[in-house]
Amino acid sequence: MLSTASWSPLSSPSQFSLKLTLKETGGLSSCNCKHGKGNMSTVVSRGNKPPPGFRQVKTSPLSQATKAKPSRLRPPHGTGNLGANPANSCPLTPLGFLERAATVFADCPCVVYHDTVFTWSQTHRRCLRLASALVSLGITRGDIVSVLLPNVPAMYEMQFGVPMSGAVLNNINTRLDARTVAVLLRHSGSKLVFVDPSSLQLINDALRLLPPKHPAPRVILVEDPHEDFFPAAPADTLTYERLLDKGDPEFVWVEPASEWDPMVLNYTSGTTSEPKGVVHCHRGLFLITVDSLIEWAVPPRPTYLWTLPMFHANGWSFPWGMAVVGGTNVCLRRVNAATVYAAMASRGVTHLCCAPVVLNMLANAPDGVRRPLPGKVCIRTAGAPPPAAVLQRTEAIGFEISHGYGLTETAGLPVSCTWKVQWDSLPAPERARLKARQGVRTPATGNVDVIDSETGRTVPRDGATMGEIVLRGGCVMLGYLNDDEATEAAIREDRWFYTGDVGVMHPDGYLEIRDRSKDVIINAGENISSVEVESVLYGHPAVNEAAVVARPDELRGETPCAFVSLKEDASGTVTAADVTAWCRERMPQYMVPRTVVFLAELPKTSTGKIQKYVLRNLAVEMGPARKGVTGSRQQQ
Repeated sequence: MLSTASWSPLSSPSQFSLKLTLKETGGLSSCNCKHGKGNMSTVVSRGNKPPPGFRQVKTSPLSQATKAKPSRLRPPHGTGNLGANPANSCPLTPLGFLERAATVFADCPCVVYHDTVFTWSQTHRRCLRLASALVSLGITRGDIVSVLLPNVPAMYEMQFGVPMSGAVLNNINTRLDARTVAVLLRHSGSKLVFVDPSSLQLINDALRLLPPKHPAPRVILVEDPHEDFFPAAPADTLTYERLLDKGDPEFVWVEPASEWDPMVLNYTSGTTSEPKGVVHCHRGLFLITVDSLIEWAVPPRPTYLWTLPMFHANGWSFPWGMAVVGGTNVCLRRVNAATVYAAMASRGVTHLCCAPVVLNMLANAPDGVRRPLPGKVCIRTAGAPPPAAVLQRTEAIGFEISHGYGLTETAGLPVSCTWKVQWDSLPAPERARLKARQGVRTPATGNVDVIDSETGRTVPRDGATMGEIVLRGGCVMLGYLNDDEATEAAIREDRWFYTGDVGVMHPDGYLEIRDRSKDVIINAGENISSVEVESVLYGHPAVNEAAVVARPDELRGETPCAFVSLKEDASGTVTAADVTAWCRERMPQYMVPRTVVFLAELPKTSTGKIQKYVLRNLAVEMGPARKGVTGSRQQQ
C-alpha cells in the first residue's frame, strides 16, 4: 500500500518535525523521509540553487569547462566577489503577490460570491488569520493540509493561507469516490482536511476506509450561508469562520526557507491510470503564474469567472495571478450554461478558463439560457485537445478563445497557441483549425519538442510524423510523491520531462497533439489518432460529444470505436450508419469507426476530461469486432 509522508526542506532541518537525509549519487540529489514504515524520495535542494544535477547528465558543460580550461573561468578584475548575496537571493514565491495586492488594490473587490464581497485588504487579512490559526492547531512546516471544496471564497483563500502557514496545500477533486479520497489521504499523510457540507458524507466514508492504525486527519467544516439546505454546524464545532476568528490578522506568514521547498501537492486526474501525487515548489509556481499572465496578456483589474475548478492544478495558477493584476474573482459553486451566462451578464466578466467541454456547453446552450455577452469575454481553454468545430462555434457567439497545453505536472500551461496577426484574414474554419493546435512554448518555458521515443531524436517538422511530446522549464514538477519509479520514467537524465502525449510538429514550429500514448489505435500496423477522428465527429451537426477508443478486432488487431452523445433535438434521428457515412466522406477508410455507440452522456472527470479508460473498458467488454460487422449501436 501507499505510504505516508511529510515534507521538510534540507536547508534548515532543525525547523521540521521530520528529518531528511541527503544522498548524493552522481549528481542526482534526493532525500529519504521516514514516517513510521513509510518512506519518501523526492528532489530538494540547499538554499535557492536548483537541485544539483536533477535529471541531468552527470557531467555538466560547466564542470567540463572547469576541468579543461580553468583559467578562462576566472572572473574579470574587480568582480571576484560578485554573485549571490543575501539581498538578491530571496526565494521566489507567488504568496508575496497577496501582500502587494493588499497595498495596491486595497479597497478593490477581490472575491465576489452572491452578495458577499471581500476586498483585497480583507482577503489578505483573512489569509493571514487562516495561516495563524493553522499554526495554533499545531500545523508545522511541511505538513499536508487537504481541501475538499468547490469554487467558493474559502477555496480561494486556501490557495494563499495554507502555504502561508508553512504547510503544503493539497486540493482534492470533489467528484472522487470515497475509496480514492481515502487512498489520497493516506498517501499524502494529510494532517487536516477542510470540507464543504456537500462533501461531508464523502469525507466520513473515506475516513472509515483508512487503516485502523493510520492517524485520521482532523476535519473542519466550511459552511456556506448561501446554501439553505445545508444544516448549520453545532455551536461547539470548529468551523472555518470560527477558526479564522482565532487567527491573528497581523501574523507574519512563514516564508519558504528555499524557493525549492514544496508548496502544493496535486493528484493527477486519473484519466489513463491511477492518480499520482505531483509536487510543485514555490519557484515553479511563481514562474508559471507570471508566465501565464504575460502569455494571455491579462490586463489590470480583470473580472475573472471561476469556471475552472481550483482543485485542478490550482486553477492553472490563476488564483495567484489574479493577485498580481488585482482581478475580481467571481466564485461559482456550480458550473452549467445557465449559471455561467448569468454570471457573465450580471458581473461583467472579462476572463475565464475552462476545459473544451465547457466551450461545447456554452456553444450549444439553448436560446432561453444564452444571454448577450457584457463585452469582450476572453476564454483560455486547455485540458483536452479542443475540436476545431467547437472552437469555431464558440467564437461565432463572440468569445475570444486562447488555447494552451499543460499537465498537472507543469502547474499550468507552458505551451500556447500564440496567435499571429496574419491569421486574422483567413476563413473561420481555417482559423479554428490553426487555433486547435497546442502551439509553441511560452516565454518562461525552457523548450518543447516532439521526439522519437526509441531513438530520442527530434521528429521531422512535417505535421505528420508522430512522437512523444517532451518539455523542460522551471514549471516542471519536483517529482511524484512516494513514487521514484514513476518520477524517473517521466523526468529522465536527458533533461526532458516526458508527457506521455503523442504529437506532431508542424513546419511553422507549432505543436499539435494527436493522442495520449495509451489512446493511439493500431490498425493493421497503421497508427490512428483518436483525436483526429474525434475532430471529424464533432463537425457533425447532430453530435454533442464524441470520444474514440480502440476496440479489439479479429482481423486488424484494433479498430476505432466511437462513443457519441447527440444534441437534444437530434436524439433518435441519427443512426450509426449516418455517423460512419459522415466519417467516410472526410477521412481515410482505415480511420472510419467500425463501431458507433450512442450514450446519453460521456463519462468525465470533474474538470471536463472524458474518461477514456472507462470507454476502453466498455469497448473491450463488447468483445472483438468481427469481419463484416460494423455500425453497432447502444443507447444508455
